[in-house]
Amino acid sequence: MIKTRSLAKGDQRNFSNKKSFHRKPMVGKHGVTSTINPKLFVKKATATEETKYVAMRKISSLPVHKSIISNLLSKGYESPTEIQDKTLEAILDGENLIGLAQTGTGKTGAFLVPLVHNLLNERAAHQVLIVSPTRELAVQINEEFISIAKGLNLYSSFLIGGTSVYADVQKLRRPAHFVIGTPGRLNDMVRQGALNLKHFNTIVLDEFDRLLDMGFSHDINLLVGGMVNRKQTILFSATEEKGQKQIIQKLVSNAIEVKIQSGNAPADTVDQEIVTLNDGQKKMDVLLSMIHNENFDKVLVFAETKRWVSRICKDLRRAGVKVDEIHGNKSQNYRLNALNSFKNRKIQVLVATDVAARGLDISNVSHVINYQQPKNMDNYIHRIGRTGRAGRTGKAITFVN
Repeated sequence: MIKTRSLAKGDQRNFSNKKSFHRKPMVGKHGVTSTINPKLFVKKATATEETKYVAMRKISSLPVHKSIISNLLSKGYESPTEIQDKTLEAILDGENLIGLAQTGTGKTGAFLVPLVHNLLNERAAHQVLIVSPTRELAVQINEEFISIAKGLNLYSSFLIGGTSVYADVQKLRRPAHFVIGTPGRLNDMVRQGALNLKHFNTIVLDEFDRLLDMGFSHDINLLVGGMVNRKQTILFSATEEKGQKQIIQKLVSNAIEVKIQSGNAPADTVDQEIVTLNDGQKKMDVLLSMIHNENFDKVLVFAETKRWVSRICKDLRRAGVKVDEIHGNKSQNYRLNALNSFKNRKIQVLVATDVAARGLDISNVSHVINYQQPKNMDNYIHRIGRTGRAGRTGKAITFVN
């Protein structure tokens, strides 16, 4: 039997108060370290009707070019989301902006729509630089740009790791309005003289909390430092790190801040539970028993390391599950094919590292399963944000040691 635990009402806590729940690091038998109290992985979803935002205007009345409106309507959008509604004029006016909103709330459209409008009738010189922490998110941003700018004679260059450096150099010989990419590849192009940062006046850091941490901070400093003609800085994310406030203040001044929620609370539309094992039970057996349940029809499984992702995928495939994996050791084409197979329901399960936790728009994910506990609360928030999107209720299950 699987032990799932929901806390009593009196045990429910404010999820934004992370400090009170930190404890000594836990090291499981697989060597995964977590400082998070398991109580933070338990929470019932809140009825979405109570918090649904209703904009006072429709897409058709937005103060942007009629062709942009037509493209948005053709995508099925009727009203702007809250983050889109409350940031539009500021970005149109060239203001610096920091936007914070839960995953699945349309942050990509929030910065692309006004920036596309602002570059209409401008020559194709590299003017807007959009930086993403992951290749998959960069791909998604580029696809969204193409759909919003359809028929407007605006162009983008798309630069990510895992692809041909030579091909990227050739891309940059053709002027574009937008350059979208990951930090490492963008700096590669700068070092090779293919990308001149002096041409850019606007930078967007998508998932800025990840981009400003120790893993990417050096690359971001190089990019920002080279943009001597920078006039507008836009930061978007679902979470914020208190320790990054000084970095942000140096990066952007006089910014308008739009916070749709606290920035540290897991999505209210996600039922969250923990699973503990009985004596003698194997975690993989429990995982398989879940996946064989018909309700688990589109499942995203997270593990902490590339090695564990591959191991889990191999065991599931051996058990007859339609499954694939994405992590840093896979080629870009492999990762995109696996992601598309999951989106199109050609596979039931996608196993991934946190490379799939940030910003990806995958509809109708029924369950997020943390096979291993995330190392910090921000990673947890981003992981479970892959389900419970677009007003639906999702499920998140975390194995605890």
